[in-house]
Amino acid sequence: MAWLIDFALVVAAASALAVLTFHRIAALVTDVPELATRGGLDLLGSRGDVVGSSEHLGLSLWNKAVLYVEQGFALLVLATFLYQWACLALAGRTAGKALLGLKVAPLSTLSRRGRSAAVRAAVTTAADVAVYAVACVLLIEGHFLLSVLVWAVAVLLFLVNALPVLFPGRRSLADRLARTSVTGLWLGAAPGAPLRTAPDLTAPDAPPGPAFPPTAAPGYPAPGGGPGFPPPPGPGFPPSGTGFSTPGATPPARTS
Repeated sequence: MAWLIDFALVVAAASALAVLTFHRIAALVTDVPELATRGGLDLLGSRGDVVGSSEHLGLSLWNKAVLYVEQGFALLVLATFLYQWACLALAGRTAGKALLGLKVAPLSTLSRRGRSAAVRAAVTTAADVAVYAVACVLLIEGHFLLSVLVWAVAVLLFLVNALPVLFPGRRSLADRLARTSVTGLWLGAAPGAPLRTAPDLTAPDAPPGPAFPPTAAPGYPAPGGGPGFPPPPGPGFPPSGTGFSTPGATPPARTS
């Protein structure tokens, strides 16, 4: 769903660029004074070759129209990359991920956020837009077979980038190359990612340091025996009294 939201924004940008390109081509074709001037100059320089001058005029118009289309695709690829990179570098999430509570986090705290965002944005742009744009440009240029081959590469790259999220780890090709993972909602951190857990407020307070046996107060034997103190009574013996024994006192009788 997050990818669909982000791709819908890309489609909206592509639609806007398509309208802009159409108006540029329409202005090129409907500019009658310029066409008349160029056609007249071509005719004067052709020494009467009307067909040749007309062909040259038509080819120049076609080349300009193709150039406008190629510029539109280049702007679309650039806009997609800048959108992905800016959102990931500044907020760690795109608009689609933000709406669904997802976030792109680096696996290592030493990873530079800007570099990871740039790598992830580049791979995502290539898999979603860039390779398809190259295939369309090749088709316009007349390279049909090469265009079909690039289209096949574009579909393969898209699947290679998207399908790994269905397997354990849930990391796309872009995540693996950028060393990031997508977390949030039902998604946990990928293996190897630093986990951040909240403290358990219901657990009893633990001592601040390691546990040590309690020390005895001055003038009293240490619990469990210690240097200078009698050991604890064994089975069948009464417990020893508290404090030091009195000289000359009668020891307690042994009981069975």
